[in-house]
Amino acid sequence: MRVLVAGLIGGIVMFIWGAVAHMALGLGSIGIHQPANEDVVLSSLHQGLGTQSGVYILPSVDPNKMSDQAVIKAYSEKSKTSPYAWVVYLPQGEDMMQMGPQLGRQWASDTLSALVLAFVMSLAAVSFTRRLVIAVALAVFAWLSTMVPYWNWYRFPLDFTLSAFVEQWIGWLIAGAAMAWWLGRGEQTKA
Repeated sequence: MRVLVAGLIGGIVMFIWGAVAHMALGLGSIGIHQPANEDVVLSSLHQGLGTQSGVYILPSVDPNKMSDQAVIKAYSEKSKTSPYAWVVYLPQGEDMMQMGPQLGRQWASDTLSALVLAFVMSLAAVSFTRRLVIAVALAVFAWLSTMVPYWNWYRFPLDFTLSAFVEQWIGWLIAGAAMAWWLGRGEQTKA
């Protein structure tokens, strides 16, 4: 029960921190820019990408043709001079201002993450400080294992990637402190 409550506390803290980080501090929009001519881009998406939802990388190469040296050479030359885009595509559109479902999924994600963290922290039932170090270490681990590969392989902007680090590090530091405090209640502190 103690782990469950710690996870709920951590989920609530991370959810609130995420709202502050995005709405008050703007960390969620660092590296994201407005297109020079949005209507031109939007009108060309159906014609260029079709009707299948998904992630598109441009320029692209068919994975089934990776053994064809001529295709690889042509792709290499094209990628040297072409713009690059990583596009999350929803051809049918979606009302991005209806945030209820998104907020619900975000809270669930924060809470499930916090429950996993609370479980790991409870296994290391030694001290507040060590639990807090575990929280921060796992935040860094998560960032290194997700955002850095996105920066490396998918060319996510460095400022976007670094702001995600700041958001996660500070968030899990704060949530981790609340969780470590809750998990350590009634225990003798060992510093």
